[in-house]
Amino acid sequence: MPFVNIKITRDGATPGQKAELIKGVTDLLVKVLRKNPATTVVVIDEVETDNWGIGGETVSVIRRKSK
Repeated sequence: MPFVNIKITRDGATPGQKAELIKGVTDLLVKVLRKNPATTVVVIDEVETDNWGIGGETVSVIRRKSK
């Protein structure tokens, strides 16, 4: 039973986009590894940008700087 955990920042991914991710990852596991889609689990965790850091700074700070 494959378990895939996708982590994205919480900044506007729509329910439709999340559904597309879940379907796409499931289809990829079926195609590449011949996994059973009925037992493939995909979880999407949305993380606040204040809780996601890159290069010693939060994503919130990085995005503010880039504007």
